[in-house]
Amino acid sequence: MGTFSKVHRFHKEGEAPNVNNVAAFGQPVRSLYTSSKVFTLHHHIDITDDAGTVLYESNTKMISLHDKTDVTDASGAFVAHISRKILTLHERHYVTMSDGLMFELSNEIFHIVRDITNIEGLGWQLRGNVLGLNFELYDATGNIIAVIGQKMFSIHDKYCMDIYQADKEKIVVAIVIALQHMIRDREAAAGGGGGGSSN
Repeated sequence: MGTFSKVHRFHKEGEAPNVNNVAAFGQPVRSLYTSSKVFTLHHHIDITDDAGTVLYESNTKMISLHDKTDVTDASGAFVAHISRKILTLHERHYVTMSDGLMFELSNEIFHIVRDITNIEGLGWQLRGNVLGLNFELYDATGNIIAVIGQKMFSIHDKYCMDIYQADKEKIVVAIVIALQHMIRDREAAAGGGGGGSSN
């Protein structure tokens, strides 16, 4: 059974997608999930499927002003590199995919309810609902690519990704990892943590 909340779109492994997502966009081709490992020397995120099988991993250097992160697949093959630009009024993360594709996530000041992140180099847009911890990713023609939900009250920083364009999966994974870093940076800044390395 899918989750029914109109505000919160997160669902766990093995659960059907949120009924509101299905009503708006149809059934996703696949759902993936992230879970952060806390209290490690470097920040580590596993990305799993519905069965809990690890498909991708993300590792961030513990001490890095630029928040350097590498994403690999289950075999250890390189998928993407993510880094943060410092000393800027924009929230900006750079992503380089294994095939050489490069793009940036750029966001200005956090809005009260709605948040829009432009993905420069792709023409995509990430539209967020901060209060509901939901994000929708659209391509340059306005078609849905993925719906992302964050679990509330979780120290393991869990996200789900309902993916609607299968060929964009690896890019979606890289964007969600960068999004997690951007959100954690905001939380650190709001809490007086400054602009230190994310996570």
